[in-house]
Amino acid sequence: MPKTTFTREEIQSFAQLSPFELKDKFIQIAQAAQADKPGQKEKSQTQMLNAGRGNPNWVATGPREAFYALGYFALSESRRVWTADNLGGMPELTGSGARFDAFVRRHPDLPGIEMLRDCVEYAVRRFGFDKDAFVHELTDSAIGDNYPVPDRMLTHIEQIVRGYVHDEMFDGRPPAGNLSLFATEGGTAAMCYIFDSLMKNGILKKGDRIALMVPVFTPYIEIPELDTYEFDVVHVNASLFTETGVREWRYPEEEVAKLADPSVKLVCLVNPSNPPSLALSRRVADQITGIVAEQNPNLLLVTDDVYGTFVEGFRSLAADLPRNTLLVYSYSKHYGCTGHRLGVIGLHDDNVVDEMIADLPQAEKDRLDRRYGTLSLEPGKIRFIDRLVADSRQVALNHTAGLSLPQQVQMALFSLFDMLEEGQAYKRRIREIVGRRLDLLLEGAKMKIADDAKRAGYYIELDLLAEAERVHGKDFADFLDKNYEPVDPLFRLAEQTSVVLLNGGGFDGPEWSVRVSLANLDDLDYLKIGHHLRAIFDDYAGEWKASRV
Repeated sequence: MPKTTFTREEIQSFAQLSPFELKDKFIQIAQAAQADKPGQKEKSQTQMLNAGRGNPNWVATGPREAFYALGYFALSESRRVWTADNLGGMPELTGSGARFDAFVRRHPDLPGIEMLRDCVEYAVRRFGFDKDAFVHELTDSAIGDNYPVPDRMLTHIEQIVRGYVHDEMFDGRPPAGNLSLFATEGGTAAMCYIFDSLMKNGILKKGDRIALMVPVFTPYIEIPELDTYEFDVVHVNASLFTETGVREWRYPEEEVAKLADPSVKLVCLVNPSNPPSLALSRRVADQITGIVAEQNPNLLLVTDDVYGTFVEGFRSLAADLPRNTLLVYSYSKHYGCTGHRLGVIGLHDDNVVDEMIADLPQAEKDRLDRRYGTLSLEPGKIRFIDRLVADSRQVALNHTAGLSLPQQVQMALFSLFDMLEEGQAYKRRIREIVGRRLDLLLEGAKMKIADDAKRAGYYIELDLLAEAERVHGKDFADFLDKNYEPVDPLFRLAEQTSVVLLNGGGFDGPEWSVRVSLANLDDLDYLKIGHHLRAIFDDYAGEWKASRV
């Protein structure tokens, strides 16, 4: 294959973009490569394979069907109160459980009705709900005729989602005490709210030192650089190798030890990681737990655990360090519902954030009392989890805060689905999907990765420079590094094969690494991507050999 038509200077300029913006450039290049050209009609036959974004191509149908079935029941409840040419009333609470049971009996063929019935019965049994109160909450919320009350999260739905977090994020072994949840517009909103409220409440100040466990999801890199924050960022690098040219994507003890410095006030991590897609090892979790216990007791952790369900026996740091950890979880990847925008922030009621607010200087307390004074006669007693809610609506609109109620209902049904055998079978199935795609990618690319039982496999990060050294030795790796920009392979892939990948350097990974999403294409597409990646790699090897003649 020929070299890319872009100059090294052009590639250097594009490489300054965020990987998600650079992806759009690769898509443009790939689309141009597909256009018909005189004498090159085969170009139009090329399929663009975009493995750059992690939007999954699977969808959890069962809990969605249950939601739509609930919608029919909710409408019947509305029409029962008031019927007049497309005009209904607010569903009533009294007797709603019995009316739900009767509706289920009358509509046995309604798609989703059995799943809905099983979810409701399971919730009543596990959480001890009053059936009328629970069914009314679901019904009224599916209709969406009220503001969210409580604004942070509806009462029954919070208990259900807490149970889901206990099962899937804490491996069924939750720490003592209560985990309070705030339903948010996906994990992205959760990130924004957390950074904003920590600043608003004086827990973090502009220029403070924070740590990032890298490679990491790019927004965690870019947000701290904004002029709002300008944090002093310490990188904890996953730099271990299992052997020459094979990255382990694990954190050495000396890297994790950076968190022991009391000047480091916050550490952010994605667990399992993005892009390497590995859950934190027990060794590192224990080291961080020891650092908090002995050296940096006020260290705050923000752990983004969206991929936790893809690892058997996953256990979040929020379970090991409940007092110090803000948990972020999104339903988007597991359930194929990125468009729903379903996420939560979790914070244990006994936490160091509330303690740090209580210990602020009096002038700071007075400032915060003025900020939240319209919400309570005792604003100093407002917990941080509730300040997050108020701050998400600029405090003044706190009375209309909260995630839309139909979204919360779908979140609850996803959670209850997971608690049923059907949901566990679904979980095993999507794990098998990403595992199979990873095997096909590696088969095509002829590349080697470290065996790891904690691999989620949602993404894979491949270090091409390390692969160059593994296959042909250090001289070849040095040749690549000297003569080409690290993103040159991605330009070649897009231009010559219409394959779109992301640059690992944009995630603060090795500059010559590439991120492949294993979630959004058909299985055999990953074999093709692997073949194309190996062909590009072999082209470089050919250029290197020719240069030595």
